[in-house]
Amino acid sequence: MSTGTPEHQRHLIADIGGTHARFALCTSAADIQKVDMLNSADFPTLPDAIRHYLDSHGKPTVRHAVIGIANPVLGDHIRMTNFPWEFSIEETRRSLGLDTLHVINDFTALALALPHLPKEELTRVGGDDGVPGCPMGVLGPGTGLGVSALVPAPTGKWIPLAAEGGHVSFAPADDRERMLWQAARREFGHVSNERLLSGSGLQFIHRSLCASRGLAAPEHTPADISRRALKEGDASCLEALDIFCAILGTAAGDLALTLGARSGIYIGGGIVPKLGDYFPGSPFRARFEDKGRFSAYLAAIPVFVINSAYPALLGAAAHLDTYPNE
Repeated sequence: MSTGTPEHQRHLIADIGGTHARFALCTSAADIQKVDMLNSADFPTLPDAIRHYLDSHGKPTVRHAVIGIANPVLGDHIRMTNFPWEFSIEETRRSLGLDTLHVINDFTALALALPHLPKEELTRVGGDDGVPGCPMGVLGPGTGLGVSALVPAPTGKWIPLAAEGGHVSFAPADDRERMLWQAARREFGHVSNERLLSGSGLQFIHRSLCASRGLAAPEHTPADISRRALKEGDASCLEALDIFCAILGTAAGDLALTLGARSGIYIGGGIVPKLGDYFPGSPFRARFEDKGRFSAYLAAIPVFVINSAYPALLGAAAHLDTYPNE
């Protein structure tokens, strides 16, 4: 909702993924406007996409920007893992005429959004109400697998983690998953959770299931697999989706135990929020709690699916609120 703030006092926020680049203007996390989603592939560089967005909205003058990006941020030079953009943060800042440009991991931005998400934009999948003041974890499969967390600080603020938990090693839990691990090991070498918990991972699961039965897998997109599973009753697609959700349950349970995330685990990304009523009844929750002696511990932890349209933009705006002078 607009506060009437002059354009020159607005800030640029962005959420840059391997498929889409989302932009908006804001004055705070409570005032986000002019949200646009662009196809990343339509622009040769990130600055080109930013200029196109600003030109489309009357070329407003912005002095400060926060960009959440699907990539580790280890220094000035950014080279995206799942998309061929690379850039210098400082050179980009200068070329755009910005006073400050903060580039953070997209799931660090998503973590910062968690305390600001409206309850009506969350779907709870099991667990109790959660314990206030404990860490919160977030993960989400999309083009890749993002993972982050919020850890409470003594000052009352939250500390977001810049993590790359999507690349931890995948551990199979049954014979079908052992078959998937073996197939992925032959194809990729190291088998990370992201190799299975992503759009391409869902395709890999379906393709490997078919191959294990001597069948040629059709070239389905991730959206095709979900649609055929949920709307057409395709048995192989539904099996692939069930396995995908079970593996996600294992990853989410591991994250909850690692963090002590008794305030809750949140699931974002581009896949799970589109699964609708299927997901709460999928193998996810049973696998989430399947931790032997710690099953009761996990049974109490709530899991929330994030249904917000642009939660990482909210987190980028929250970064500006949290670190206004940096």
